Amino acid sequence: MTTVTVFRCHNGNLAGLRAEGHSDTIVCSAVSVLTQTAVNALEAVAGVPTEPLVDEDVGLLEVMLPGGLTPQQDANCQIILRTIQQGLTDIEKNYSGHVRVVYRTT
Repeated sequence: MTTVTVFRCHNGNLAGLRAEGHSDTIVCSAVSVLTQTAVNALEAVAGVPTEPLVDEDVGLLEVMLPGGLTPQQDANCQIILRTIQQGLTDIEKNYSGHVRVVYRTT
């Protein structure tokens, strides 16, 4: 089972995500692709440097938005994170035995 935690700020904006767990299924691969795409897009599209926490042994990837973003960077990051969130919740709806999405306020 893979658990994805989506971190939200008190104002509703997304602050980051954490995926943890692993299974040898195509569903796990889909989650990995989405979470890695989040990191790549935050850096390449939004221009925001990230310092993702990765531990391949336990299937962990965590990325949080840094402070000090410009309004445009923040808007771009929100679009990217909300798009990834949508993909992850779509996977959860169809494969709830393999993926769980939870929310945590930071």
